[in-house]
Formats: sequence, structure tokens, C-alpha cells
Amino acid sequence: MSAAAQHRRSRGSRLARKLAVVSLGATVLALPVIGATSASAATTTTVTATSLGYANNLDGWIRASLQVMAQHGIPGTYNGIYRNVIRESSGNPYAINNWDSNALAGTPSKGLLQVIDPTFAAYHVSGTSYDPYDPVANITAACNYAAQRYGSIDNVWGAY
Repeated sequence: MSAAAQHRRSRGSRLARKLAVVSLGATVLALPVIGATSASAATTTTVTATSLGYANNLDGWIRASLQVMAQHGIPGTYNGIYRNVIRESSGNPYAINNWDSNALAGTPSKGLLQVIDPTFAAYHVSGTSYDPYDPVANITAACNYAAQRYGSIDNVWGAY
């Protein structure tokens, strides 16, 4: 084989290698996008008052919580939730109790219905946020706890 033929073949081989590398590079760059698309399709959305069509205020938070509670068979009424929210936090989703025995033990009560972290975690309702300050998650977990302990949040007339 002549030197010219070898040169042509090596140029052709180099071109083929470059195309293969470019193609592989494009594939590698595309994989995260493909993965992100399928991963995002598999992730669940967290329920909020606005995602369910309610206002982002106490009324909307209670109504959204009642909708989630109904889907999970958790009893409670608007009036029972409202009464307890007003007593516990005056409607402030960021309320925190830093003075009672729970706080002194290192687990202050948080949120609209003043739930401590271990109780929130134990009675968390799937589909809601894992943030105890999230209004819908806080109400729903607290109502789930009250249902297990007292039959319903409607039966709670004091600190629980």
C-alpha cells in the first residue's frame, strides 16, 4: 500500500473517530435531559391550598386540608379545625412555642396547630409537605393525630 493510501485511510479513520466522539459527546450531554424528563414525571407533587384551587390564607388552608383529609378518611370539620387553630396559633403558620415543656425538652410546638416534630412525622399524611410550617401539612397531620387519639379534631377543646 502506498504512503498516500495510508494517509487517506488515516485521515478517514480520524474523521470517523471524531464523528464517533462527537456523537458520543452529544449522547452523554442528552442523557441528563432524558433522565430529568423521566425523573420529573415520576416525582409526586405536594398539595397546597393554591394547587387545589383555594386561597393562600387560613380559610383556603382549612378547606384544602379538609379535601386531603376526606381522601384519607380523616374526620374533622371546618369549625373544629378553625376553633383549634385560633386557640393554638391565632392563625399564624409560623407560630412556635419556645416556652412550654416540649420546648424545654428541645422539641417546640410549631405551626397552625402547634405540632411537635415527632408527632408531625408520625402522623404526616402522604401528598402533603414534610415541612411542619406548611399550613396544609400541619393541619392535616394534627387532625390525623387528633382522630387517632380523640376520634376527631372536633373533640379537642384544649391543648392536646
